[in-house]
Amino acid sequence: MKELVPTIGLEIHAELNTHSKMFCGCANEPDNVAPNTHVCPVCMAHPGTLPVINEEAVFQVLRVGTAIGGTIADFTEFDRKNYYYPDIPKNYQISQYAYPLVSGGAIGPVAVTRIHLEEDTARSSHGTDTSIVDFNRAGVPLMELVTEPVIHDAQTAVSFARDLRLLLRYLDASRANLEKGEMRIEANISLSAPGEPLGTKVEVKNLNSFKAVEQAIAYEIKRQKEALSRGESILQETRGWDENRQKTFSQRAKESSHDYRYFPDPDLPKVIVSEIPKFSNANLLDTIPELPWDRRVRYTKQGMHSSVVEVLVSDTELNVFYESVLQSLKNVNDDVRNLVANYLTTDLLGLLSKKGGKSKSISSMDAAEFAILIDMLRTEAVSSRGAKDALAIWATEGGDPNEIARKHRLIKVSDIDALRDVAMRVIEEHAAVATEYRNGKASSLQFLIGQGMKMTKGSADPKILSEIIMKALNEN
Repeated sequence: MKELVPTIGLEIHAELNTHSKMFCGCANEPDNVAPNTHVCPVCMAHPGTLPVINEEAVFQVLRVGTAIGGTIADFTEFDRKNYYYPDIPKNYQISQYAYPLVSGGAIGPVAVTRIHLEEDTARSSHGTDTSIVDFNRAGVPLMELVTEPVIHDAQTAVSFARDLRLLLRYLDASRANLEKGEMRIEANISLSAPGEPLGTKVEVKNLNSFKAVEQAIAYEIKRQKEALSRGESILQETRGWDENRQKTFSQRAKESSHDYRYFPDPDLPKVIVSEIPKFSNANLLDTIPELPWDRRVRYTKQGMHSSVVEVLVSDTELNVFYESVLQSLKNVNDDVRNLVANYLTTDLLGLLSKKGGKSKSISSMDAAEFAILIDMLRTEAVSSRGAKDALAIWATEGGDPNEIARKHRLIKVSDIDALRDVAMRVIEEHAAVATEYRNGKASSLQFLIGQGMKMTKGSADPKILSEIIMKALNEN
């Protein structure tokens, strides 16, 4: 049997951040409210109602397309995608078919085919004897991105999906929380020998975590290889992912586009994108921030460790705070950038995780106050130990780190007379160790310095304390 190569294409849906739904004025708040609260005659498809296109939703999709280097359509229209399901109130979904808003573009090595806009479905819940439907989500603006079939392993698929989620968050186009269904990933997987046409495509739907994406693709590649090795045919079908059993399962035969009987929605106008000033290329470009992959390169060039870079780039809330801290500092160089990044990604996040998983959000903290703490480190007003202790208090209580350090005696003690008293007490209390040092055991000095730091609760200037202890030992 010839070697078989997997080919994977992704279809990714993301709910957009807009105030209202895609074609009506209902609030775009499908969660945290009573079921069927944000509904109206339009999104419930009552007879005689007319949809109106949400301009902001179109704008967000065009921004995503611009960010990935896609081609923005000049002409676009919305179509009716006809199929029946209890969570489709119209018995059709308003989507786009022949004229998507964006064509082409890429994220990393993965080329994008198209990005189009549609409305989300309602949310169904199935019990033992009954099924209920919450229509709060029906009509929420939903972006769909389709990649070219150019992915050949699960890791590349996951990497693409992660970077797309980052992009959506950097643009504030979508919260893209997979666990809430705000971003849903579907993988189309086929196997074929090199140089031969692609094999039969199998779709695995509604993967709600990156781990599930990786596991489902790996399982499906293995399943198809084993089936083909037995001489079986692969069915074109839609499959689900069973998290508990770690395997895909058949759901239904895969539909083709003609099964949906697409036709232009007669209730919605055609859109000439170039006629709308808000959609101009210049305006779109003005709204694009530094993109996550560009930021990753910049941080790496500034000398940050790769693990620190990934934490900073991946956590958009932390990233905004980091940049705000730098803006509050003067004379910033790469050493300072790395100092701030390390204290944020290691010390501050570590403190917050101990308090119950970022129970106090980064966004609620004062970047200018954190910058004061960094300045205290730069000027050596506090030791590294003192800074960590001050940070622990600040993370809980907030306030001026200078005042915190003074109140808790964390400011470095550099007063010569005060440190001489400390040195003499240390030598007196550890006379045997002092004698060892005088007899040539150099390592004993570090013990004495450590005892002096302990006696001052870490507030002594270690360099000055070391010099005073050495002088006292040599004099006596």
